[in-house]
Amino acid sequence: MSHHHHDNNHHHHHHESNTQLSFEDKMVTLTEHWKNHNLDHAVSYREWAEKAKENNMPAISAILEQVADMTLEINKKFEQAASLIKKG
Repeated sequence: MSHHHHDNNHHHHHHESNTQLSFEDKMVTLTEHWKNHNLDHAVSYREWAEKAKENNMPAISAILEQVADMTLEINKKFEQAASLIKKG
């Protein structure tokens, strides 16, 4: 199964040609991107968990719900990283 993103601006970064982001700014931008990307996945996992439940797969549904929860926990780490970078 292929991996598709429905965000038309995905991976398109527009910067003025003379503007260079600092390493710290790049890291904050990346952590925010990864967090948003994970959120998209968590939503998808929950949708498929519901479909699995509707199709008599309660164990699969429960696993996908756990995966969604774990994904959101990962996002907390990205938030921590971004916060530490911003504190400098």
